[in-house]
Amino acid sequence: MEKLSVIIPARNEPFLNKTVDGLFENAEEEIEIIVMLDGYWPNPPLKKHNNLIIAHNGSVNGLRINQNAASRLATGKYLMKTDAHCIFDKGFDVKLKSSCKKNYIVIPSRYSLNHKTWERYDKPAIEYLYLTYPYRTDEIYGDGFSGRKLTGDSHGKSGFYAPEEKLKDKLIDDIIVFQGSCWFTRKSHFESIGGFNETWAVMWQEALELAFKTWLSGGRVIRNKKTWYAHLHKNKETGGRGFRLSKREMVEMKKMSADYWMNNRWEGQTRDIRWLINKFSPMPEWPENWCKEHKPEIDLKWEAEK
Repeated sequence: MEKLSVIIPARNEPFLNKTVDGLFENAEEEIEIIVMLDGYWPNPPLKKHNNLIIAHNGSVNGLRINQNAASRLATGKYLMKTDAHCIFDKGFDVKLKSSCKKNYIVIPSRYSLNHKTWERYDKPAIEYLYLTYPYRTDEIYGDGFSGRKLTGDSHGKSGFYAPEEKLKDKLIDDIIVFQGSCWFTRKSHFESIGGFNETWAVMWQEALELAFKTWLSGGRVIRNKKTWYAHLHKNKETGGRGFRLSKREMVEMKKMSADYWMNNRWEGQTRDIRWLINKFSPMPEWPENWCKEHKPEIDLKWEAEK
């Protein structure tokens, strides 16, 4: 039995106690939970649990720094991050461990959470997101990458972008990107890819950073549909977001991220960005000649090494 360390970055989280209680209740093997209180104390205070570690920051550090700090405190072989407003399937820990090889990121099926009943809504899970083309302006956040839910009758290579109904029996499947409310990996893998870059914005695009670092260094990002979690969409009624960036900061972070990954600037990668995009092509919004449109800087590094 190998321990799982669950990390929960938290700021102004009204459902933190419920999330912690549920994790301990539904885990079937040993876990520890590390709560990173970012510039606040919860009211009411957290209940006492064996294997609950509480770390408090006197000032607001943000998601990237808090996740890195919690991972350094972790003593488990496996590492899972969750938002402070989620519920989990019974035995989630055992089911996620079973599919997590040494350089994998594993994501359980994601449902929506009803905060009034503290149960998942009776709606289909969100299993697949596609990656937006970063040089086409988004109506909300401007240029840069976003992960969007697949809708309609999109289709593509090997049926990857076929309607999700056709993929419901594929219980383990590759995904290019995921929502950052929950991810699971081995601690050794998180450390090998350098965790999160703390020179970037305090939050935003963390899931994309983990996914790209994993795929581009020779690993794999998968959806494990044998287990699930349900995530609460934060709004005014449910307490609002604890971590926030201005719209301007979000736009700048997306542009920086697109430049960084599209131009192969990460020193740890062994595959170039073309390999990854081609693996999941065709994707909605991506032009067929995207590589020719964005050729100069991509080619400078990788063509010289062929």
